Amino acid sequence: MIIADSHPIFREGLRAVLADSHIAITGEASSGDEAVVRARELRPDVVLMDLRMSSGGGADTVARILDDRPETRVVVLTGSADDRDILGAISAGVAGYLLKETSVLELLSAISTVVEGGTVLAPPVATKLVSRMSVPETQPLTPREAEVLSLVAKGRSNAEIARSLIIGESTVKTHLNRIFGKLDVSDRTAAVTAALRWGLI
Repeated sequence: MIIADSHPIFREGLRAVLADSHIAITGEASSGDEAVVRARELRPDVVLMDLRMSSGGGADTVARILDDRPETRVVVLTGSADDRDILGAISAGVAGYLLKETSVLELLSAISTVVEGGTVLAPPVATKLVSRMSVPETQPLTPREAEVLSLVAKGRSNAEIARSLIIGESTVKTHLNRIFGKLDVSDRTAAVTAALRWGLI
């Protein structure tokens, strides 16, 4: 895992907190640009990063990391609960959005969850995300679409969903695109959040 934060004291604190866990910290970065370079060099499973960093940062850094290495799971750990930051990071593809008030146990649990393919949102972040959504005036999900989205909610990849439902990955992608359209969202995390909120899965 790479820790990316502008404050060396905070990075040192995270190292100390994670020292007794099974999580190996392979590198650090103090800016957005450095985080992109380090992620390209070290190919980590997880990048734990603040959004407010110098020399690049925010959703742009998330997008650049994932463009280089889509399999890396990016988890935001920040002090910002600003709507623009939250929506930007989620749209860029983060696997988790946590606030710096998150407890050690919650942080460790979140990292484990994203490594296993799941997504994690701090409760205040999830609340804000849901509050920005309204019930879509569209047709309900088909039984197959509900099945697909239920598996997404469990953190399953497209390949795993395809194997589970005995369909092709291209068919899974087609179902997801239709789901996104019906729920008026643009990514998996927002789709699951909306579906759970509206009792669709």
